[in-house]
Amino acid sequence: MALVRDILQRKGSHVWSIGPEASVLQAALLMNEHRIGALIVLDKGELVGMFTERDVLQRVVAQERSPGQTPVAEVMTRELVCCSPETDIEEARSAMRDRRIRHVPVVVDNRLLGMISIGDLNAYQAHAQEQTIFLLHEYLHGRV
Repeated sequence: MALVRDILQRKGSHVWSIGPEASVLQAALLMNEHRIGALIVLDKGELVGMFTERDVLQRVVAQERSPGQTPVAEVMTRELVCCSPETDIEEARSAMRDRRIRHVPVVVDNRLLGMISIGDLNAYQAHAQEQTIFLLHEYLHGRV
């Protein structure tokens, strides 16, 4: 049984974050610079929300807000779905699918440990399937 901790061990635990007082423009530039789709919003080290590409489209562009004048706090997603390192990968995948989200913070005792994305889950699954295919191929050819 694969766990979220297995993904964090492979990808690392670094998470890009921004403060709630930062402008949407600053957040978008940071996301573009690092080629990421979401930022964790931290206020004095506490997880208070997440700012995603979807927030930009729905709460900034669609509402014709000025990115340079709008603070992240006004448009971020506040209700977060989080998981723990011990969460089963399939459970995390189901939560993402059912709630139509692409990023989930990994938290223990209100402490941010990392973040996983649907892309991380897909890459982990693809790697596991490649290993299985390789072992089956080796078995079929008598090399195992």
